[in-house]
Amino acid sequence: MIRKANLNDLREIKKLTEACAKALQQQNIFQWNENYPSMEKLQKDIEKQELYVFEEENIIIAIIVLTPNMDEVYRNIDWLSKTDNNLYVHRLATHPEFWGKGYARKMMDFTEEFAKKKNFASIRLDTFSKNIRNQKFYEARGYTKLGDVYFPHKNEHPFHCYEKLLSTAKTKN
Repeated sequence: MIRKANLNDLREIKKLTEACAKALQQQNIFQWNENYPSMEKLQKDIEKQELYVFEEENIIIAIIVLTPNMDEVYRNIDWLSKTDNNLYVHRLATHPEFWGKGYARKMMDFTEEFAKKKNFASIRLDTFSKNIRNQKFYEARGYTKLGDVYFPHKNEHPFHCYEKLLSTAKTKN
């Protein structure tokens, strides 16, 4: 079941992100670390009611943050649609014990349905340039790679930005 996270979930969510960081680092993907995402950032996501969890048998298997707010770092990207009604995806993560079982797909299915119901023009996200598996995942779902952003506090390597237009979208012409 996918539901909004609450503050009681915070410790379990942080443990999930730490397990992801460790598992990715073992694959030489240094996208996350023990400091990111921080407990404070995750708490703010919950307080803003933007963090969703996939829970089965009282175990949080996956998380995702959905927000209509665009981070400043995305301003220089040449997006496919006008910037005024877009849904941004952050911090999609599945606990490593459940990798390869379709939970990321279920979270993105939920995200795309959510965005359509709320009449967003598009879904925008970024993924780490060294995480080839994620890039293939988004491209197979119809997301278009548009440019790069940098998060120096996280990593020296770029993050690729992607966008998927929804049926309500108007291109920038």
